[in-house]
Amino acid sequence: MGPNPDITGIVLAGGRGSRMGGVDKGLQPFCGTPLALHTLRRLQQQVGLALINANRNLLTYESFGAPVWPDALADYPGPLAGFLTGFEHCTTPCLVTVPCDTPRFPDDLVQRLHGALIANQADIAMASASEEDGQLRTQPVFCLLKHSLKDSLIQFINGGRRKIDAWTALHKTVVVPFNLPQDDPRAFFNANTLDELHSLEKT
Repeated sequence: MGPNPDITGIVLAGGRGSRMGGVDKGLQPFCGTPLALHTLRRLQQQVGLALINANRNLLTYESFGAPVWPDALADYPGPLAGFLTGFEHCTTPCLVTVPCDTPRFPDDLVQRLHGALIANQADIAMASASEEDGQLRTQPVFCLLKHSLKDSLIQFINGGRRKIDAWTALHKTVVVPFNLPQDDPRAFFNANTLDELHSLEKT
């Protein structure tokens, strides 16, 4: 399957990078390419248009060749601010979100999320994956969202709330497992430290 023109994608690179010592996580090298650029290229193969959400080093991010938008809210309010940024610059029926620190996410992520969204007549499709203990856990920053949820998200954030799960619980959500035999067991491994990032490069 090629890119889906009805879906806009956004790379979430707007965090503080506190667990990496405050560095801009999206600009750290992964296999010789900045994390966010590696993620962007992977996403561009699956969506009609890909955006980047970043809050610093904007000129560097712009050099990657995709539109770059900072959070509309101050003080790094978290991933939901990135979701909202995506909604504000999305003209397609759906938006998919991916974090910049999970460079091996599946190359059929969008296809499988979208298929589940349609089949279940859901508003949100969220990935889940097996973790080291073998348990399936949701990956809430990997979400396919109907654009019609924008006003709901604005109301939620304006109420001072920030947790993704608390917002998605308000809507019909289908959880899509990525645990088939052919699925990469480290596809959703996110690198929170430079050591974890270097370890991921070697596998």
